[in-house]
Amino acid sequence: MALEEGLLTRGVWPLCGIDEAGRGPLAGPVVAAAAIISPFSPLRNMVRDSKKLSPSKREYLYELLMSSDDVSCGIAMVDEQVIDKINILKATMMAMEQSVNNLKVKPLYALVDGNRKPNLSCECIPVIGGDATEPSISAASIIAKVTRDRHMLDMDSLYPGYGFRIHKGYPTRDHYTAIYRFGPCPIHRKSFKGVLVNADRI
Repeated sequence: MALEEGLLTRGVWPLCGIDEAGRGPLAGPVVAAAAIISPFSPLRNMVRDSKKLSPSKREYLYELLMSSDDVSCGIAMVDEQVIDKINILKATMMAMEQSVNNLKVKPLYALVDGNRKPNLSCECIPVIGGDATEPSISAASIIAKVTRDRHMLDMDSLYPGYGFRIHKGYPTRDHYTAIYRFGPCPIHRKSFKGVLVNADRI
């Protein structure tokens, strides 16, 4: 039995799941989402770890989650300037805390993907691999991933030539080549290894 299912059986409610997208990229924000799904919603049996879904399936489930009366979600972005100032771990925790604060329904309990927990006013349990086992974390992972991917598509139009539409800011060979050629753009994380090193070669 998944941890979430056990908590719901004990009457723990409201309960949210929290996940993030964008810790590893060289550019763009880190995005966190918090999601509360009704205990009886069919969406509980539909969501999966966003990393195991195709882009089209993620988009489909994102639209279902965002339009459903069974779901309450909060989303938060922390941009690259803050990431450079306070580091990616602190920025991730900040985004998670803000995502919970942005929920219309305030949870009594939170499950967060990973081995660290943000500073929340409610009880919070870190769950390693939770995006694959806990439905509310799976939902949060989908919402965070699609939100960030859509943002990076917008950034591709604003800063053409870097390939953000394709790699979404992650450290691919083509991305490093673009940084080497053009230098970092305003949304690059200057504190990340390889960003300024490559720019200095120009």
